[in-house]
Amino acid sequence: MRKKLLILIYCLFSTTGLWAQTSYVDYVNTLMGTDSKPLVSNGNTYPAVAMPWGMNFWMPQTGKMGDGWAYTYNADRIRGFKQTHQPSPWINDYGQFSILPITGKPEFDEDKRSSWFSHKTEVAKPYFYKVYLSDYDVYTEITSTDRAAMFQFTFGEEKNAFIVVDAFDKGSYVKVVPGENKIIGYTTKNSGGVPENFKNYFVIIFDKPFKYTAAVDNKVIKTDQLESKSNHSGAIIGFSTKKGEQVHARIASSFISAEQAELNLKELKPTFEENKSASKKIWNETLGRIEVQDDNLDNLRTFYSCQYRTLLFPRKFYEVNAKGQIVHYSPFNGKVLPGYLFTDMGFWDTFRALIPYVNLIYPEMGEKIQAGLLNSYRESGFFPEWASPGHRESMVGNASASVVNDAFMKGLIRTDAVEMYEGMLHGANNVHPNVPSSGRLGFEYYNRLGYVPYDVKIRDNASRTLEYAYDDWCIYQMGKKLKRPASELELYRNRSLNYKKTFNKQFNMMSGRNEDGSFPANFKPISWWDAFTEGNSWHYTWSVFHDVNGLIGLMGGQKTFVKMLDSVFVLPPTFGSAEKPGDLVHEMREMQAVGMGQYAHGNQPIQHMIYLYNYAGEPWKTQYWVREAMDRLYHATPDGYCGDEDNGQTSAWYVFSALGFYSVCPGANEYVIGSPLFKSVKIKFANGKQLELKASNNSKESRYISSISLNGQKYNKNFFAHEDLLKGGVISFKMSQKPNKERGISAKSFPYSLSTEK
Repeated sequence: MRKKLLILIYCLFSTTGLWAQTSYVDYVNTLMGTDSKPLVSNGNTYPAVAMPWGMNFWMPQTGKMGDGWAYTYNADRIRGFKQTHQPSPWINDYGQFSILPITGKPEFDEDKRSSWFSHKTEVAKPYFYKVYLSDYDVYTEITSTDRAAMFQFTFGEEKNAFIVVDAFDKGSYVKVVPGENKIIGYTTKNSGGVPENFKNYFVIIFDKPFKYTAAVDNKVIKTDQLESKSNHSGAIIGFSTKKGEQVHARIASSFISAEQAELNLKELKPTFEENKSASKKIWNETLGRIEVQDDNLDNLRTFYSCQYRTLLFPRKFYEVNAKGQIVHYSPFNGKVLPGYLFTDMGFWDTFRALIPYVNLIYPEMGEKIQAGLLNSYRESGFFPEWASPGHRESMVGNASASVVNDAFMKGLIRTDAVEMYEGMLHGANNVHPNVPSSGRLGFEYYNRLGYVPYDVKIRDNASRTLEYAYDDWCIYQMGKKLKRPASELELYRNRSLNYKKTFNKQFNMMSGRNEDGSFPANFKPISWWDAFTEGNSWHYTWSVFHDVNGLIGLMGGQKTFVKMLDSVFVLPPTFGSAEKPGDLVHEMREMQAVGMGQYAHGNQPIQHMIYLYNYAGEPWKTQYWVREAMDRLYHATPDGYCGDEDNGQTSAWYVFSALGFYSVCPGANEYVIGSPLFKSVKIKFANGKQLELKASNNSKESRYISSISLNGQKYNKNFFAHEDLLKGGVISFKMSQKPNKERGISAKSFPYSLSTEK
C-alpha cells in the first residue's frame, strides 16, 4: 500500500511539474507594474508578448489610440491587439497598428468596436497572451517571434464574424488581397525620432477565405474599396464561423520594405502550438541562465518577473535579408544599411544596472548592442542617450560613455574600440544640433569652469555636472587601456573630479553653483527640480559613482558620511512647495508612498545609494536596507513597482540585489555586496563556467552577512571582482539575524574609488 501511495504521489507531482523540469517563464507575471497612471506609477509597464530583445512586441490595447498608457490594469475594455515598440509611456510609441476580432456588424470606431474583458479570463505570459472578449464571445490568443506573430481566434457560431485592422492615424496605407487571404499595409504613426521616409510595413495572412471585405478611409468603412491611403486607414474582412472554429492570422512587419515584411513571416512555424512552444523554450533558456531555488514562491515570481523586464530592451532594430545578411533601416538617415542596430532605451536609467547586467549574464548580446551603438554613431555623429528609434530629447547626462566603457572593460568591444572611444570624445565636447540631450548640453561652461552654472538658463545643471564628471572618468578608464596620450588622460582624469565643484560645504551636499563661483542663496536640499533632474540634493549628492572615497573626504570622514546616509531614511518625505504647475510630479508622490524618508527608489539617481555603506566601514547597514527595499518595494503584482520600471533598470536593481551584489560603478568591473535573497542560486555564464551562490541560514529575519567564502577561502572584501565571478565556483554566505560589525570594516575591504587608485 505504501509503495502504491509513493508511486501515486510521484505521478501527481510529475504531472503538475513540481518534480518536473523547472519552467522559469511560468513564474513570470507580465502584468507586474501595469496598475499605473500618469499621476502615480507602479511600474508604467504593459504585458508584452515578445521574444528577448525582440523587434516587435504585442499587447492588448485598453487605452485610446496614441495614449502612452496603452494598457492599464484598471481598464475593462480592449480596443485592439497592438503591435508596439513603446519603451515608456512618456516617450510613447511608433510603428504601431492593431487587429481585433468582432461579431455582429462591421465597426471601426475604437470606442464602439471595443469589448469588455475580465482579468479572470486573462493569461499573460512572455510567450503567450489569451483573453476572452465577452461582447463578441471570442477568445484571442497571441504568440510571437522576433519580427512576427501568430494569432488564434476562437469564434462561436457566427454568420457575421469580422477582423478589424487599424493602421492608425498620421498617415497609413492598407490593401486587402482576397485571393491570397491577405492584408498588407504600412503605418507611419510615431512620436519623433524618425526620418521623413519612416514606415512600418506589415503583412497579415489568414487561413480562412474572406466573405466580406472593406477598406477604411479616414475611419469611413467602404465596402466598394480594397485599398486605402489616407490619414487614418484600415481594413475589415469577414466570414462565417462554426462554434469553436479557430481562425489564424500570421503577421509580420518590417521597417525596411513590404518585401522584407513578407520575408519576416518565415520566422513563424506552421501551427500556433509549435510557435507557442518554441517561444516558451527560448524564454526558458534565456531566463534559465540564472537558476534560483527557494521555498518562497512569491520571491521566485518577483525575481523572474523582474528578470523578464531586463530582457526586453534595448530592442533589436535590425532584420535578416534574403541573402541572410544583417541589415537595418537607419532612424538617423533613412537608409537601409548593413549591421546591427538596437533602440528604445534611455541610458540615463539603464547605464546603472541594466547594461552591466546584460554584459555580465548575456555578453553575446552585449557585443551586438555595442556594434549597434557604433552604427548609431557612424550614421548620426553621436551616440544616442535616449533612442526611440532615433535620437530623442529626454533626460540629461552623457551616459553612453558609461555604456561603452563598461562593455570595453569587460572585453566586449574587440574591434573598432578606438572609433568607439573617439565617439565618446566627440560626445563629451559637442551637443547634437537638433536633440540637446545627445552629447553634452552646456559642455562649453563645463569644460571652462568645471561645472554647468546654475544661473545660465541650462536646466538640471548640478545633475549634468555630476553625470559629466562620472562620464569623464569612463573616458579616462577606456583611454588608459587604449594607451592614449598622457595629456589626454590627465585632462579627463582631472575633469572626473569636477563633482567637487558642486559640493556645497555649508550643507555637506551637492547643489547648483553660479557662474561667478557662488552658491545660490535659496538652496533647499529637499527641493525638487531646480538644479536637479527629477529629484533633489538628497538623491543626487551620492552621484559620485567613481570616487565615493573622495565624496567621503569632502563630507569630513566616514562617520559624517554614514550619518548623511542614515539621514536619507530618517528625514520626512517632503519635497518643498510646488511653485509652478507641473512641479508636483508623480515621482514625488511615489517617494512619499513608500515610507522610507527621502529614499526615492522609484527613480534611478538614488538606487545605488543603499550600497555606499560598504565604502565607509558599515556594510551591515547596506544589508539591512537592501532587504527592506526588496521586501517592501517589489511584488509580482500589478502594483508591484514603486515608480517607473524604466526599460529594465528598476528590475535589474532587484535581480542584482537578490543575487547579493550590485554594479555601483559600471566600468570598475566590481559588484558591491548587499544581502542575498535566496538560499541557492546557480549562474550559468556564457563562457561555460557556473557560479553557485549559497546562503546558509537565510531568511527574512537573517538578512545580515556573518561571513563569506569564495571557493572555500575566507573572503573579507565588500565587493566581488568581475573576473572572479566569471571563473565560476562557489560563493558561500553565512547569514545571521545580527550584524557582524567586524567584517568589511577596513579600507582594504572597500570597493574602488578613484582617489584610492594605485
